[in-house]
Amino acid sequence: MKKRNKKLSSTSKLKSVLLLSMLFLNLLSASACGKAPEASVIVAGSTSVQPYAEVLAEEYAILHPGSEIDVQGGGSSAGISAAKSGIANLGMSSRSLKEEEKNLWSVEIAKDGLAVIVNASNPIENLTLEQIQKIYSAEITNWSEVGGNDAKIHIITREEGSGTRSAFTELVMEKIEITPKAIVQDSNGSVRQLVKGDPNAIGYISLGLVDQTVKAVHLDGVAATHDNIMNGSYTLARPFLFVSQSEPTGETQKFVEFVLSEEGQKMLNDEGLIPTKGAGK
Repeated sequence: MKKRNKKLSSTSKLKSVLLLSMLFLNLLSASACGKAPEASVIVAGSTSVQPYAEVLAEEYAILHPGSEIDVQGGGSSAGISAAKSGIANLGMSSRSLKEEEKNLWSVEIAKDGLAVIVNASNPIENLTLEQIQKIYSAEITNWSEVGGNDAKIHIITREEGSGTRSAFTELVMEKIEITPKAIVQDSNGSVRQLVKGDPNAIGYISLGLVDQTVKAVHLDGVAATHDNIMNGSYTLARPFLFVSQSEPTGETQKFVEFVLSEEGQKMLNDEGLIPTKGAGK
């Protein structure tokens, strides 16, 4: 168990290095092809935040002709590393900052719910937090043990370094380890796709990405909805953060201000996130 966890941790670090290398090569390529746009802003990190940042970047470019917001993925930890090193103007994180990261400037741009999902044909409608813990630690291995069909549970999880996994571990698993037998995927989209195609699968994804192809189960009798996150009855919620080496200036600052503006927050709300009016620190 310990050896496997160490291997996963090494894989996470390798992904961070690869993202930083990729961003650096992109900058070199841009320089070789000519001067990069003065208004160019590089945003990198969480694949959960990425699709929302891309929507915001597209709208910002329409409102500010000549600006360029380059949004890339790589995972929360890699994005924070890119911001810390200055390779990215903004890192994206779908988890809270760790103690050693709290010296960075950060702002919460929205909150997101975590949805535990099953196949649309699965008769299970509700799971308790304890049942989810036992499923993901492989203490419960058959759907019949939680009132479902007599079938082996296929567990799907995110990779080490993923903000979604970090949030799930903190909010659901606490100090219980996810079984090493779980199928590991590197994006919310791929988790959803596997659950969609497997009647015995279980996974967890951003609430904003739940659609009719999968089913979000109730947690302790509470539905995973926008309203229930707002009123606090659904407890699986996490922050979406922008992170930077220091307080943003120039075009980066203008982009952050747009994201936090009434228009930007409305766009995030329309995309299924919970708006915030946080201030940077």
